[in-house]
Amino acid sequence: MTTTVRRVPGESGTWVFLFGDMAVFGAFFVTFLVERATARDTFDAARRTLHIGAGVLDTLVLLTSSLFVVLALAALRATERALATRAVAAAMACGVIFVGLKVFEYTSLATAGHGPGANHFYLYYFILTGLHLFHVCLGLGALAFLLSQTRRAELSTTRTALVEGAACFWHLVDLLWIFLFALLYLVS
Repeated sequence: MTTTVRRVPGESGTWVFLFGDMAVFGAFFVTFLVERATARDTFDAARRTLHIGAGVLDTLVLLTSSLFVVLALAALRATERALATRAVAAAMACGVIFVGLKVFEYTSLATAGHGPGANHFYLYYFILTGLHLFHVCLGLGALAFLLSQTRRAELSTTRTALVEGAACFWHLVDLLWIFLFALLYLVS
């Protein structure tokens, strides 16, 4: 019987960063909920102007991208470099699609007069989704690094930890979006 040693992926510093990032978003979520409690009608009316279909599509695109990242890591561990390369490229394509959907949402909201200055809901919407969009862009950089590593003949232990850290960051981006989607688009 073989025993597999279980370990946390990535490096410990990666997890400090990820938990810190979650704490910052958590503080924003609490602030949003407190503000929402003081102006329920305004927040509910503004929430109904969001494009729920685009939000659902955003969610599906990011969840699909996470699946591709999982497939890429499995392929890397199995030394199937070509499959890993295609999976990371697909994850990156999903990230770019997400950015395009956000640009569409921002443009349509702004042209309808629902910019950040319209009310507190829109201010929080643009701050929270803008901060998340910044993380998506950082995540695309992390995926670009991961893509470069799929072309290496072999990964050292350190490089493997960096690749896993990049993947964990991308998963964090997806997890944060799930909370944002529920908070901004669904909770009334």
